[in-house]
Amino acid sequence: MALLTTDLCDAYADDPGVQLRVMNPMLVGYGGRTRFGGRVTTLKLFEDNVRVRELLSEPGDGGVLVVDGGGSMRCALLGDRLAALGRDNGWSGAIIYGCVRDSAELAQIDFGVQALNTHPLKSQKKGLGERDVSVTFAGVTIQSGDWLYADEDGGIAATRELTL
Repeated sequence: MALLTTDLCDAYADDPGVQLRVMNPMLVGYGGRTRFGGRVTTLKLFEDNVRVRELLSEPGDGGVLVVDGGGSMRCALLGDRLAALGRDNGWSGAIIYGCVRDSAELAQIDFGVQALNTHPLKSQKKGLGERDVSVTFAGVTIQSGDWLYADEDGGIAATRELTL
């Protein structure tokens, strides 16, 4: 069972050794897995999801892909095919600071997805973007190697794996 963000906040909010960062409530859950968490890998890109596909094609080891898509509301960075790819390669989910598509199908895939909104248009395919860089959105800065936990109540990032 996935750890609940509320329980983690109660247990670690005042622990200076964790540096718990609570994300502002701006993301919506779209995936069939509503509770997910794991070690973070980051991407920073804009309206181009080639790097998203590349990363989700790699073994995920239960990790979470965090994508800073610049908050673009002009196209989708992830859809049902990429979510299924991530699931099949062992990722627990993805946080998208941008849009997703195929929302009805995403809800049927055992893969966590939180994003700003939906958009029917696919992204560009230029292969641009940076991996393993610090990203800042939703009031927090997240780095590759951090741990992220998300559920129906929101998302939190921490500098190390959390347990209860």
